[in-house]
Amino acid sequence: MSKRKPAASGAPHPGRGAARAAGPALGLADALDRSEPLGLLLRRLHQARTLFEALAPLLPAGLRADVRPGPVDGDTWTLLAAHNPAAAKLRQLLPLLLQRLQETGWEGSAIRVRVQPPSPPL
Repeated sequence: MSKRKPAASGAPHPGRGAARAAGPALGLADALDRSEPLGLLLRRLHQARTLFEALAPLLPAGLRADVRPGPVDGDTWTLLAAHNPAAAKLRQLLPLLLQRLQETGWEGSAIRVRVQPPSPPL
C-alpha cells in the first residue's frame, strides 16, 4: 500500500488553472501579423502555394506527389522534387509551367528545380 502525500494548499498546481502574469496569449496569426520577418515569410509561403496550385493541373498525376512548392526568391521560384527522375521530368515541363504562371499574372522570370527528398515524419 502506498501513501500519497496531500497536495500543498494555497499555490495552484503549475499548468492547472495557474494564471499567466504576462496577459493574454497571442494567437499564431496575430504573432505573424505583428512580426515583420514572420509576416514576410508567411506571404512568401502563401505565394509559393498559390503558384503551385496554378500549375498542379499541368503535372502528370504520378509526378504531382513527388513535387512540392519551394521558396520564391525575387523573380525566381523553386520547385522541390523528391528524387532525380522527378526533377528530370519537371525540367522538361519548365517552359510550359513558366508560361502558365505568367498567364496567371506572375511577374517572375524563372523556375528552378531542386532535388530535396521529403523529410521523414517525426
